[in-house]
Amino acid sequence: MADGFSQSVKQQADIVRIVGDYVRLSKAGAHSFKGLCPFHKEKSPSFNVQAAQQFFHCFGCGQSGDVFTFIQKMENVGFPEAVRMVAQKCGIPLPKREFSSPEEAESARLRGKLLELHEQAAQYFAEQLQSPEAARAREYLTGRGTTADAITAFNLGYAPDSFSTMRDRFQERFAPEVLRASGLFSAKEQAEGGSGALYARFRKRIMFPIRNEGGRTIAFTARALDSDEKSGPKYLNSPETPLYVKGQVLFNLDKAKAAIRQFEFALLVEGQMDCISVYMAGVTNVIATSGTAFTEAQVRLLARHTRQVVVNFDPDTAGANAAEKSIALLIEEGFSVKVVTLEGGLDPDRFVRERGVQAYIAELRAARRHSDYLIERARMLHPPVTADAKVKALNFLLPHMQHMPNRIARDEFAADAAQKLGIDSALLRQELKQAAGARRSTVRPAANVAPMVSEAEKLILRAMCHTGAAFAAATERHRREPWLFEGLATTDLMAALANRQPTDDPMMAAPDEQSRHLLAAALLAGPAEVSLGDLEQALASLRIRQMERRQRDLRRRLADAEARGDAETIRELMAEKLQLDRELRES
Repeated sequence: MADGFSQSVKQQADIVRIVGDYVRLSKAGAHSFKGLCPFHKEKSPSFNVQAAQQFFHCFGCGQSGDVFTFIQKMENVGFPEAVRMVAQKCGIPLPKREFSSPEEAESARLRGKLLELHEQAAQYFAEQLQSPEAARAREYLTGRGTTADAITAFNLGYAPDSFSTMRDRFQERFAPEVLRASGLFSAKEQAEGGSGALYARFRKRIMFPIRNEGGRTIAFTARALDSDEKSGPKYLNSPETPLYVKGQVLFNLDKAKAAIRQFEFALLVEGQMDCISVYMAGVTNVIATSGTAFTEAQVRLLARHTRQVVVNFDPDTAGANAAEKSIALLIEEGFSVKVVTLEGGLDPDRFVRERGVQAYIAELRAARRHSDYLIERARMLHPPVTADAKVKALNFLLPHMQHMPNRIARDEFAADAAQKLGIDSALLRQELKQAAGARRSTVRPAANVAPMVSEAEKLILRAMCHTGAAFAAATERHRREPWLFEGLATTDLMAALANRQPTDDPMMAAPDEQSRHLLAAALLAGPAEVSLGDLEQALASLRIRQMERRQRDLRRRLADAEARGDAETIRELMAEKLQLDRELRES
């Protein structure tokens, strides 16, 4: 991507708006915003975004950079793709794309073709749902209360019972390597080690498109219509591809993210039908795990939009086990979690169809704290009527308590558990203390002790980050009087900033992580614009500070010369000291 275009995009991009699509930000100053860092676990926000200077920095883990760096880290893409994504978010037309290597060009070409193929495959499956062969699929969906509007909104479809129909449709439009990489086709391995003819992976199944956060189709979940052994598993997901990693996608997040932010919580259900039914009933902040185990990557993805979750998984054993694991992951990441257990052992889809959305909303409002749910679960699994059962119930709860990062919440959980299980509270607290002592922080602050930086240094740093008169004046002074900038915590940083090109990103010019912390703190400490008058005052303050430092050094050297009886050195140092004293009085 040409430098001129990337600079143009950067100038037009609003980093606060773009970061705000991933991180909940709150105003922390005239031009700064704060939020929980998306790159490491934390309970208190140390992630800062500076609007005027258009950069982000986390004082916890040390991650920093501009809007392109942020997108690169969040989306796991290279710089050219980050520029393209930011441009698209800003509505800036894209130039003809250039690549840094043939490999990068081929990878981008393949991803583009795979996205195109998946969009066309979704349309193909949607068309097939209206075919005579798909009568059973339509009957199933109708029986589940799936309306025509829901089928359209989620682009549901049907994969016909044919090995070749879909392949024949697409093999003239897409190269064999694209078809193979898509996960939509399989091939029998031949004895010679080569791959045989391609055939459709999904057959005689209802198709649920899986979309990424931007709404592009990247994979499918397929439900079998038959239950015999020949039909394979009831639900079959696309394999992992260059587009799709199953543990990094949440079903319906593309549609739900606006509502999640509006209502300030997400409703997490287990299956796609649950999600579709609840969403179409009007509860639009609902997402699903798509039948896969909830992962840390999904938790981090969700954390971009909210830290409050209501979990409503199926009431069967598998659903309860999945709920417990999901709760543990969410709590460890600092989420506030509540749990809904629907009456009659119903799943969300059936409950909404049989009892209506208002009854379901009432259940959501009555959701229990996760600790209450887990205590009740422990009592059900291990009724605390014997000492052995109480030990088992306690062992069930301790890992969940251990995952809680908040000590007050852990103590409250322990007190409730002790009372409801009939366990001595002192004993339980001792067990909890031992478990909590085993916890280890996974993130170490990037800088434990921040060096002292004067307000004058901070102002000069801000001036050095500009491209106008203040930048020119500060860098010229650095060239003419380098001694002014010696011996400071910011010496190396100022040298790097003074030697950079005016259009270079200041944060990227910082020589090390400590310097990035210092620069971020300086940029967040005051207004972005620095007047020449303020700069001159800061430089004068720095001059006085350096002269006082030289004065202290002269006194030390004089004392050493007097102790040695070195008359010549004493005369030279006294003359220098008198001159320095005069300059200080005149400053």
